[in-house]
Amino acid sequence: MTTLLVIAKEPRPGRVKTRLTPPFTPEEAAALAEASLVDTLHVLLATPARRRVLVLDGAPGPWLPPGFDVVPQCGGGLDERLAAAFAGCDGPALLIGMDTPQVTPALLTVDFADCDAYFGPAEDGGFWALGLADPDPALLRGVPMSTPTTGAVQRARLTAAGLRVRDLPPLRDVDTAYDAELVAAEAPEGRFAKELARLRTGVGR
Repeated sequence: MTTLLVIAKEPRPGRVKTRLTPPFTPEEAAALAEASLVDTLHVLLATPARRRVLVLDGAPGPWLPPGFDVVPQCGGGLDERLAAAFAGCDGPALLIGMDTPQVTPALLTVDFADCDAYFGPAEDGGFWALGLADPDPALLRGVPMSTPTTGAVQRARLTAAGLRVRDLPPLRDVDTAYDAELVAAEAPEGRFAKELARLRTGVGR
């Protein structure tokens, strides 16, 4: 069975979702980040898994449900941090971020019986999911992150290593207020959508 990993930042004002400011305040952006992270964690809880791991930059808070092992992110660039997350796994593993609260258990229920890797492209050119039957940190180190070609370079790295790659559907990351609106519309019953609706109406301001 697969290990499921979420790589995330502690949802603290000024440290997360800074591209949501403006129109949102740093506190509101952090509230949206927390809602997105909680939605994501609960989807993992609803997905069959050998183990569930939160790879965290920061400290866990009351937003963390039971059922997760928490490990700290290592230093270095995002490629190094992703590589280290996979290095901690001793069997098939699927890693996602905290930016796709519209993800579902069906998308995360993967089977490596006839492939070596899963790749979930993001609409901004990155990737929202990466699964490896045999986690090899070298497959991630040196991949340029946060560029329009990150996803293409990462996928090419997999195929160049001779891996059989299965693609997952593309998803939109929440980076901007525009992204937030579109993602909330995809999962209107989630915590993220409800928090966005609360902020839109000015409740709590």
